[in-house]
Amino acid sequence: MSDRETLRRHAGLVDKMATTLGVDLQEVAIEGSLRFDEISDAVLRCAECPNPGHCEAFLARYPAASKAPEYCRNTELLSRLIP
Repeated sequence: MSDRETLRRHAGLVDKMATTLGVDLQEVAIEGSLRFDEISDAVLRCAECPNPGHCEAFLARYPAASKAPEYCRNTELLSRLIP
């Protein structure tokens, strides 16, 4: 998988995980609760994960959740943003 495809895949995972937790990343960035560079950092942390398939399975199984799975590299950030 190319670097571009990898980043695209992980950007999608970060966005889907946020949505599953009830967080609209664009909205929280616009209102100032999240800096755009924090989104980039979250994608890069996600891209360092050795098994993104776990997140894909979690997201397929749970359309809504109250917290990110423990293994998620963005748990702290996402927890801060959950309404």
